[in-house]
Amino acid sequence: MKDMRFPEVASLAIDCLSHGRALLTVGGEHPNTMTIGWGTVGHIWSKPIFMALVRPQRHTYPIIMEQKQFTVSMAIDNSHKDIFAFAGRESGANVNKFDGHGMTAVPARIVNAPIVGECELHFECRTLLEQDMTPDDMDKQIAESMYPHDDFHRMIFGEIVACYRTDK
Repeated sequence: MKDMRFPEVASLAIDCLSHGRALLTVGGEHPNTMTIGWGTVGHIWSKPIFMALVRPQRHTYPIIMEQKQFTVSMAIDNSHKDIFAFAGRESGANVNKFDGHGMTAVPARIVNAPIVGECELHFECRTLLEQDMTPDDMDKQIAESMYPHDDFHRMIFGEIVACYRTDK
């Protein structure tokens, strides 16, 4: 395990997100993970931030709203594309994604949500702000093309409290 400063890995994290190699994970009695492709890293309020988008319809949503913490685990390459496809296709309401599906829940260092052991880059985050997206302030073309059913995301701004690599 190697501690990293988030600016050193920000472009790598954006690359992982843009290629569907990122998992947002919540903890609790029944940990759940979901593939994310929309999110970003940045520097807000003098803090390193991971901003994730989660739809209220997702199984993960009430858990992250209650726990106010999460992890983001990212794969550096495509060697585990099957787990990202599975975690994006299946709902944690119907299946335990960490039970026999190629993903290992590993305890995080600070937050009460596991990291995914098959990934190499990890952010541990605590929620600082939750903000609903609304069509009122959004570009109309994006609203129409990305949200034809008005199923807008909630933006979750998490302070990155730990950032590290677990390359083998």
